[in-house]
Amino acid sequence: MRIGIISTYPPMQCGIAAYCSYLVSELEAKGPSNKIHIVSPFGKGEGSFYSVSSLDGLAVSERVFNAMAAFQPDVVHIQHEYGLYGPNHGVAIIPLLYRLKLASIPIIVTLHTVYDSFSQHQKLITEAICRIADAIIVHEEYQRQSIGREIFPFEHIYVVPHGVRIVDPVPEAKNQLGMRGKKIVLLCGYFRPTKRFDRIISIFPRIAEKVPSAELVTAGGVRLRGCSEYGQSLLRLINSSPSRDRIRILRGPFPQEVFDTILSAADVVILPYEIGAQSGILAHCLAFGKPVVLSPLSSFQAMVNKVNCGFIAYSDQDFVDYIVKIISHPGLAESLSKNAKDYVKKHLSWKIVAEKHMEIYGRIARILSRVESAKVPANFP
Repeated sequence: MRIGIISTYPPMQCGIAAYCSYLVSELEAKGPSNKIHIVSPFGKGEGSFYSVSSLDGLAVSERVFNAMAAFQPDVVHIQHEYGLYGPNHGVAIIPLLYRLKLASIPIIVTLHTVYDSFSQHQKLITEAICRIADAIIVHEEYQRQSIGREIFPFEHIYVVPHGVRIVDPVPEAKNQLGMRGKKIVLLCGYFRPTKRFDRIISIFPRIAEKVPSAELVTAGGVRLRGCSEYGQSLLRLINSSPSRDRIRILRGPFPQEVFDTILSAADVVILPYEIGAQSGILAHCLAFGKPVVLSPLSSFQAMVNKVNCGFIAYSDQDFVDYIVKIISHPGLAESLSKNAKDYVKKHLSWKIVAEKHMEIYGRIARILSRVESAKVPANFP
């Protein structure tokens, strides 16, 4: 099958680029009959890659369509979040979808950002995508229900979980970081106000008081314009903390092997996000079997309920209590870790996720093929 994919892609650094690279690797591993063609901003520009320099702006429609149509794909799979396709909530994706539709190219769109409710603009864009595309993929059942409740109960929405790697922890990771014997509380990812790293930095002295070996590692950096001030505010908060000597800053971005080492060293990972639909960081935590303490986002609650890999914190005191509980009770931490690893192997590995994608690709391609063959040419006098 010839599969066209429109997405950010490495070496560009963002969550969807990483997601797409893992998916593509597994799709290619399914066999030589799968030919993957990727149209991406700042892509490799060689072989099956085509760089369009940017997915930003209305001109993206013609550029991306022409690049993709040249590959003659059996299906086109688009990775979507509102910020990827330019201003005005990424409205530029709509004419691209119509061009593909007019060319009778089957369209699958993965919606990476689906909240419990939609703003007016998000609703307009999401509804248009759902009505034009032949199949929609979301990562959680609550997201399918949210679209059905807020927009329309479309029947062509499929729930496919966020894939997770099957990996082994990096040996002696704490030693490599110079933190042997420490209980590492980890905050990691790009610095952004809605991730609320400041919240955990502020309450860490209460954790440090209860667990003498606890240290907070803040690993990340600024990616988006406009977030640099937040990054600076985190540094000021750390420097003024009573526990400053027990907080370590690791500045990213990190190569994969360094990121894996940092995550392998953690005893617990904290995601105190205010806003989010799904998290690549959470997927990595599951891969390494790391216990987590999470804010009560719908996607986080759904994962904890299914996997039993950590706790949901509704208040600052909850964060303190659950973090202390995990790093003070090795048996509990081991149980949560085992739950995560077992669930990944049974339900979330990229191999399983890629198989689900191939089923959808095949189903949509067959349906549209039957529709096209059933068309009867009009008889004109």
